[in-house]
Amino acid sequence: MEIVRALEAALGPGEVLVGAAIPERNRTDWSGLGPVLPVALVRPRSTEAVAAALRVCHQLSVPVVPQGGLTGLCGGARPSPGAVVLSLERLSGVEEIDPAMATMTVRAGTPLELVQKAAEEAGFLVPLDLGARGSCAIGGNLSTNAGGNRVIRYGMAREMVLGLEVVLADGTVVSNLNKMIKNNAGFDLKQLFLGSEGTLGVITRAVLRLWPLPGFTTAAFCGLRDFASVVRLLEEARAGLGPLLSAFEVMWPRFYDLILAHATGVRPPLSGRHGYYVLLEAQGTEERFDAPRFEAFLERMLEAGVLADAAVAQSRADVKAFWAIRDAVAEWNRIIGPHFGYDLGLPIGATERFAREAEAALEARFPGTVAVFFGHLGDSNLHVVVHVPGVAEQPYEAVTEILYGLVRAHGGTISAEHGIGTLKKAWLGHARSPAEIALMARLKAALDPKGILNPGKVVDPA
Repeated sequence: MEIVRALEAALGPGEVLVGAAIPERNRTDWSGLGPVLPVALVRPRSTEAVAAALRVCHQLSVPVVPQGGLTGLCGGARPSPGAVVLSLERLSGVEEIDPAMATMTVRAGTPLELVQKAAEEAGFLVPLDLGARGSCAIGGNLSTNAGGNRVIRYGMAREMVLGLEVVLADGTVVSNLNKMIKNNAGFDLKQLFLGSEGTLGVITRAVLRLWPLPGFTTAAFCGLRDFASVVRLLEEARAGLGPLLSAFEVMWPRFYDLILAHATGVRPPLSGRHGYYVLLEAQGTEERFDAPRFEAFLERMLEAGVLADAAVAQSRADVKAFWAIRDAVAEWNRIIGPHFGYDLGLPIGATERFAREAEAALEARFPGTVAVFFGHLGDSNLHVVVHVPGVAEQPYEAVTEILYGLVRAHGGTISAEHGIGTLKKAWLGHARSPAEIALMARLKAALDPKGILNPGKVVDPA
């Protein structure tokens, strides 16, 4: 095949895999979509090799699907038929940590957990944190603008990036490994590629902003009477804890009950049942100052009737135990069986109403539906897990139409932190206007005129 021969000539023998030599893991991602065997798999070890591969594919008009850690849930890294897969797994490693500038320069294929550990060893924090930290790659995190557990304090992935190196569809390398927080010279080009899911260019290196490593972390697992109390607690925590507030995770009763009854290695932190549960985390600099401040805040909330009950962590082990309840979402397949997971964003004031309407609509259409609600409510992110019992195949289109229709009605978004990929592409108009989608298509056409980069994902070129 011409493309295989051209890639082998450009990259060298042994750098191009075809047919049965392509690992199963590179044939799909975590979206649940079926595997696709690509024409070839290339695993470059340098930016120059990425550029060479893209030049060849551009010249021959062969589509290219970039891959990172393959933990995406929307089909963004799943191969397209007839495509070459460009895996960044060998383009890995931390190149530099600059203590004076508080930055880290890292290659795109580096696993997030490795990035976190390297920063911690140098006395810094990379605040981006996901359940897939051991598998996902930093390039994939940036290309999807990942969110995670601590967006309420540190923002999304794009807010942690100072500089990028990107290879365009035709093999042009655009490198601006800027380390300065203040750099206002012309367009901020990196923002084009952060969150574009490999459709505009392939991220190869990044300069990450680092934060001081927290000297103290604590948490409380809280029971609340109603959703109004949840909103009141969030408002009070923002004002009363200020920069100490690092996570605000909300769980509906069904989530809590299912996890406590079926998840592995969790234990109930509270006695009795409550209308809602909140995992409140705080990170500070000195325990002797910050621990009393956190406990005093909780006492005020109990006295004011905002909290019905609260368990305060007495050790790091307690903090981990609280998080184990929230992180047990990885066990949904075992707990409720086949399901769909939705990553939604909603105005906080509309969240409770949305959940009630969604439950009612799903029950009316599919009696007995199990709908579970939880999320990072501090940054307006609501996750919904849906299982329809007694069916041969889970009715994805019907369930999605119900949920996304309600999202649009309440002024929300169909994707808070997981991207669009292929699974959400048809629904993009529920969250973006025709003018916005048209502008995305014009950008795609300008940067990738042949439409070879991750074709069929997010948006088509104009």
